[in-house]
Amino acid sequence: MTATDRSIELINTAAQAAADKLAHDIIAYDVSDVLSITDAFLLASAPNDRQVKSIVDEIEERLNKELGAKPVRREGDREARWVLLDYVDIVVHVQHSEERVFYALERLWKDCPELELPADAKATRGKAEEHAKLQAAEEAAEPGGEWA
Repeated sequence: MTATDRSIELINTAAQAAADKLAHDIIAYDVSDVLSITDAFLLASAPNDRQVKSIVDEIEERLNKELGAKPVRREGDREARWVLLDYVDIVVHVQHSEERVFYALERLWKDCPELELPADAKATRGKAEEHAKLQAAEEAAEPGGEWA
């Protein structure tokens, strides 16, 4: 069994919405062969809680406005470290970069086929690592840092 056309449409719209809000490392997996509860997972991350919330809000608004889809469940909103949007056909995970590294969901689903995403979403691959390196360099350059 493979992800339905509806699931792929939801994934692509959600991925584009996440990319538009500058999410990092957007990836989607077809989990329909291993899970009976959903067809696909979309994973995205952001370097801070406020951006996680902004990405989640944009995904939710875009899926509702463009495709008439509303999540049946939304979890993790209060802390905005890992927010889950359950649309039944797809599940969207938007994580703070630290949670993304710690929980490493990609490891769990690496045997599942990766779904093709819009070019803007694909372009986000490696952005979390880039951001972390830039932030480390900035911190080191501050007074009292390594380079001071």
